[in-house]
Amino acid sequence: MDLTNRVAIVTGSARGIGREIAIKLSEVGANIVVNDIATAVDSLEGVAAEIRALNRQALVITADVSSSEDVARLIETAAGHFGRIDILVNNAGVTRDQILMRMSDEDWDTVLNIDLKSAFLCTRTVLRHMVRQRWGRIISIASVVGIIGNAGQANYASAKAGVIGLTKSIAKEVGSRGITANAIAPGFIETKMTEQLDEKQRQALLQRIPLGVIGTPRDVAEAVAFLASEEARYITGQVLNVDGGMALG
Repeated sequence: MDLTNRVAIVTGSARGIGREIAIKLSEVGANIVVNDIATAVDSLEGVAAEIRALNRQALVITADVSSSEDVARLIETAAGHFGRIDILVNNAGVTRDQILMRMSDEDWDTVLNIDLKSAFLCTRTVLRHMVRQRWGRIISIASVVGIIGNAGQANYASAKAGVIGLTKSIAKEVGSRGITANAIAPGFIETKMTEQLDEKQRQALLQRIPLGVIGTPRDVAEAVAFLASEEARYITGQVLNVDGGMALG
């Protein structure tokens, strides 16, 4: 995989999966726009420093990607700096878990806005650049939960299922312009959230995964790099499960 001179925007890249995606794309040649909310700027600067250490360019732009005004500023600043945008990774996301009968309007709206609306806003805005180039890669991070559902995550599952529907629709709309759109559905990945599981919870989780291990952010990043590459030029509208077989049931 060679992404030399490509420009990628990775939303929610201050930590976790987003951070690993940004670093992986830079390892295979891309220049990166790292993005997160303003309170994460120190972490973003750390990610940017790692990218620059790989002799790639990194631009830090803080923005709330659930805001159309912030997204417009993010995309136009990135395009103005680099002169092009080739890859968009819609990674920003949050959880607000609660059983449905106790879920507040705020918890529902927050997750739908950050996990789904942000992908719509970023994609809509970046497509103006990609259509002119007649080349682009849109990769959205969904979730296995968006495929199989999960108790206590009706908001998150709905948002991620929406990301999958959005991805398939985009693929049909812009395929003729040389733009692919795909989604990645991670299973359980080693993050701060899974670190909080006790041993009993971890073992119960592992029993649901045929491969018997929890994934890492790097597993997701490798899949993103592939879908962003020329090797994946004939793949669009697909959902790639990176879940150790969890969605098999």
